[in-house]
Amino acid sequence: MKWPETVILASEGKKIALAPFVISASRATDIPAFHMPWFMNRLRAGYCQWQNPFNSRQQSYISFEKCAVIVFWSKNPQELVPYLCEISDRGYQFYIQFTLNDYEHEGLEPNIPPLAQRIATFQDISSRIGPERIIWRFDPIIIGEALTAEIILARFHMLAEQLAPFTEKLVFSFLDMYRKIKSRLKRQDSGFRAPTRDEMIRLASGIASINRELKTPLRLSSCAETLDMQHLGVESGRCIDPELLLRLCPENSDIQQICSGVHLRKQERSFTFGKQTEIKFMKDRGQRVACGCAPSKDIGSYSTCCHFCAYCYANASEVVVNKRLNTKETDRECL
Repeated sequence: MKWPETVILASEGKKIALAPFVISASRATDIPAFHMPWFMNRLRAGYCQWQNPFNSRQQSYISFEKCAVIVFWSKNPQELVPYLCEISDRGYQFYIQFTLNDYEHEGLEPNIPPLAQRIATFQDISSRIGPERIIWRFDPIIIGEALTAEIILARFHMLAEQLAPFTEKLVFSFLDMYRKIKSRLKRQDSGFRAPTRDEMIRLASGIASINRELKTPLRLSSCAETLDMQHLGVESGRCIDPELLLRLCPENSDIQQICSGVHLRKQERSFTFGKQTEIKFMKDRGQRVACGCAPSKDIGSYSTCCHFCAYCYANASEVVVNKRLNTKETDRECL
């Protein structure tokens, strides 16, 4: 989608800036865990700068002027909590994609808090903002010689019983084995791999079965998966969820434009929620083919996350991350 433009007063003078309706913070890094001072400084300034990770010469200014919803992505959003009231008072709606896995024994997520602490954080934030605003991500699902589908499902069951009362939706996906991820995983354990198609079906069936037995079953969604799981009750993924955007901003005409079929052309998609409600919306053309997300503008930068998860696609290396973060970031327009 082509976002509207506005004029901002940047440090270098007046600049043309994109003014997206939805801002993603961020698919590229964990802003809530590591960059909240930077984010709040930019929110107060009314704009930030974004650099294309594949072409450093391509930079653009992003204005918050027309932003209605901010989608936060994090494995540890505890540092977001002190700013929730200010974000809300400034007129922004928001929700959180909270990735909460159990790979403690395998050491795949070395710099995140202990599992019990993350569960408590999830429950606490849900109590503050409501279960509709916090999405549980069980993502990605990885298989290994000692990490079988049965073990994954047992861990999922344990987490689901503790998290289901505090959210409405679960998003899960299977590992995408990019070349750099493959080399990282094999350095830890040569047995780590992506699930086979049969294992995917077994895992999805197990997740759906466990979900049905919960006291508060969740809405199940996959993330950019080509495997059709709708017969199991698993929707095709849309993490930037048009239904939730409309729920948060029912009278916002800009959000209605991207979520309710206005100006739809080749990139439109149609999904059915429940038995009667149909929503047509624009697809985010910047995402993978199987991604069902509504349009948003991401403001993060690759190689700026210090979780150093073994399966991370966004970091080049620890050396690159440490070098990039070795300068004071709060005054920078671009993360």
